[in-house]
Amino acid sequence: MLATQSCMQLKNILFPTDFSSAANAALPYAAEIARRYGAKLYTVHVLPLDTYAMTPRETWPTSVEGAMREAKQQAHELLSHLDGVDADVLARSGDVWTVIEDVIEKFQIDLVALGTHGRTGWGKVLLGSVAETIFRRAACPVITVGPHCSADPKHSVKFHQIVFATNFSPGSLVAAPYAVSLAEENQAKLTLLHVVEEPKSGLGNPDQLVPTELPMLCRVIPKEARLWCDPEFLVEEGIAANKILEIAAQKKADLIVLGVHPPRGRLHADTHLPMTTAHKVVSQARCPVLTVRGYGDITLQRQGTGEQHQPENVALKSALALVG
Repeated sequence: MLATQSCMQLKNILFPTDFSSAANAALPYAAEIARRYGAKLYTVHVLPLDTYAMTPRETWPTSVEGAMREAKQQAHELLSHLDGVDADVLARSGDVWTVIEDVIEKFQIDLVALGTHGRTGWGKVLLGSVAETIFRRAACPVITVGPHCSADPKHSVKFHQIVFATNFSPGSLVAAPYAVSLAEENQAKLTLLHVVEEPKSGLGNPDQLVPTELPMLCRVIPKEARLWCDPEFLVEEGIAANKILEIAAQKKADLIVLGVHPPRGRLHADTHLPMTTAHKVVSQARCPVLTVRGYGDITLQRQGTGEQHQPENVALKSALALVG
């Protein structure tokens, strides 16, 4: 159902940081991807305005200006250790997501490389998750490096094993072209996974689920792609996040690919849920996780041509075909 011979076009990569060790863990990955694709790397630090809520208003301009200078200096120090990367430093003040959204649009960002502490439980409920806000709202793919990822990005960015998980919704299928493209470019083994969390009546084990769910999974990628991809199709029963992590560990995955739905209702409604599948996978995975928002505007360009197509359109057609 997906176009073959597609490749990700990465010209501009964004690395947001608050200079914490968790955030900076994504920098080596961002730099290595920038080298491989010949992309420009933008580093951005956002200074929240509420930082100065308890200080006299007349001191804000001076305080913000000083903080900006310090942030740029720290960012330049981070980038000074990188070789062979065209990089630029940005510092802004304001709401974190609003600033990042503006930078994505202004600098035509193709990929956000994000580090996260992977906070779960009440810490996430009370404080929310900046990482989840970004990967659910960004109009471009986001690769998130959680606290359990490998410390050797030069090895990890060479994707040999890729796991793509889908529940057949348009929001999840939108990421399929990226999984196929990356598998082709890296000559990687691609595992397609569907997890049944609530078995239909009379289907109590995975052996019974396979005949009904497996054909749908096999239709996610075209037969032509199997000539070079040799994909593996798995249908499992259980809790989605747990099964995705389990299969990724079994396959020694270098990358997990997920489609995510955008936030519903209030701006941060999804990020304050105790745990979502995507957040649990990102926070516990031992490899980076590439997420693609369900209704983005990112295009893929077919190799050797100038023709472009919208991944979400392909996904929607695939989803309609699968359920129809």
